[in-house]
Amino acid sequence: MKEIKPASQRTKNEDQIYLPGGSFFMGTNGREGYPQDGEGPSRKIEVSPFYMDVHTVTNREFQEFVEDTGYVTEAEAFGWSFVFYQFVSERTKRKIKRMVQQTPWWLVVQGAYWKHPEGPDSNIENRMDHPVVHISWNDANAYAKWAGKRLPTEAEWEFAARGGLERKKFPWGDELTPDGEHLCNIWQGEFPKHNTAEDGYKGTAPAVSFPPNGYGLYNTTGNVWEWCSDRFSKSVHKRGGRKDPQGPKSGEFRVMKGGSYLCHESYCNRYRVAARSQNTPDSASGNIGFRCVSDV
Repeated sequence: MKEIKPASQRTKNEDQIYLPGGSFFMGTNGREGYPQDGEGPSRKIEVSPFYMDVHTVTNREFQEFVEDTGYVTEAEAFGWSFVFYQFVSERTKRKIKRMVQQTPWWLVVQGAYWKHPEGPDSNIENRMDHPVVHISWNDANAYAKWAGKRLPTEAEWEFAARGGLERKKFPWGDELTPDGEHLCNIWQGEFPKHNTAEDGYKGTAPAVSFPPNGYGLYNTTGNVWEWCSDRFSKSVHKRGGRKDPQGPKSGEFRVMKGGSYLCHESYCNRYRVAARSQNTPDSASGNIGFRCVSDV
């Protein structure tokens, strides 16, 4: 593997938007929040100016990184990753030996990784502009370093995702489908049996799809979960104060934000901007991606 060049030796991607920073209300006091996730209470947080990628990192962009560095993702090294059961071919299903008991819709697929997202008999030829998936926190950090960027803090991510609106559930307001219009890629129908795909997608949508938020950022809710730099804690008192919080100083898990195409109100209503989740830094699946930020 080639040495990954440090940020100072690379040029920032021009496909970023300047965010002025400022104060905003982070989290929620709403009933729809998950107390076990530490979404509340809502509190005023201040973030400094920064730049953020307009969209999540795509397969095309990640492929450039891999070709330049020879990087091997953790899913590749482990030899498997988690894939949603409806996306796996019958041929591949016959070889599957494990699934997650608590969430049986996740299959442990040998040979699934970013370039073969549903297993060895799948490819990304027609998805180069879709978010790269099966990316661990460690993988995302490696890409960010190569690109001369970094992962966003949770506060930066939520500030950006809100698009300048205060205390709203979604980047566009409080109503999920205003005037019947779908504005993000999530599950419609009965989870996990039937997805009507009323929003146009059963799996990932292109990284640039649906109207952008007030800051010009695409798909800050739905589509794929996005890694943040912070360690995870339920307690707001351990997350680094109210000015540019960096998250807890210790902890096994890392924060993910935004929800994914598998989120549904009956099971995982985490496509709200205040919602949050957690995962170990070596974890990957078919609905986890990321976007980067840069310092001003």
